[in-house]
Amino acid sequence: MYEVYRNMYEALGVKNIDLILKRPEPPAPKDPSLEHIDALGGQTFQAFPGQDHRAHMTAHLNFMSTNLARNAPMVMGALQKNIFEHISLMAQEQIEIEFQKELQQLSMMQKNPQAMQDPNMQIQVKMLSEKVESRKSVLIAEMMEEFMKEEKEITSQFDNDPIAKLRARELDLQAQENERKKLEGEERLNLDRMKSMMDQENKDEKLDQNEELARLRANTSIEKTILSAQLKKNV
Repeated sequence: MYEVYRNMYEALGVKNIDLILKRPEPPAPKDPSLEHIDALGGQTFQAFPGQDHRAHMTAHLNFMSTNLARNAPMVMGALQKNIFEHISLMAQEQIEIEFQKELQQLSMMQKNPQAMQDPNMQIQVKMLSEKVESRKSVLIAEMMEEFMKEEKEITSQFDNDPIAKLRARELDLQAQENERKKLEGEERLNLDRMKSMMDQENKDEKLDQNEELARLRANTSIEKTILSAQLKKNV
């Protein structure tokens, strides 16, 4: 959205765009509800190390059971992507615990260029790296299996509960209305800002033109005075 409005302002020749269009902040950790809002608005979000990965995944699965999410492939894709990011980070954090000494040893070996010239050292590094990656793959497979079971459990409960479906439908309609109002407000605000900037530029341009006309009139008056004086002198 930022790039769209920036391109529009640039095409219109608006100056000092950064004064009216705020540059988006770099990605930062968010709670699951804010990530759901981002998913609905087509905004990007990501998982971060140290988060409660399982809590995020469960929250996303519950939200993915709503009609609003189910009927929006882009939203479902964004949430699935984030869940996979959490799975990868969980596996990596588990690896760092299980292979703490091995990873420290691997890091020290890789920081020693001379030692890495030794074929035996290269083989040792390769074997250790493969061992770590193999364990990480196993962890990811196990976590994916747990995720699939939890997904099936949550979605099956939802499918068999008509009251839950009705409540989800109400929440979907409310969320759609809130999102519509939010987008309308943002568009109106940006249009007002653009109009204000264009009006100010037109005023500045008109002021410059008036000043130029005043200078031309002054120069013309001076020339007429000089010419009149010369004519009187010649007479």
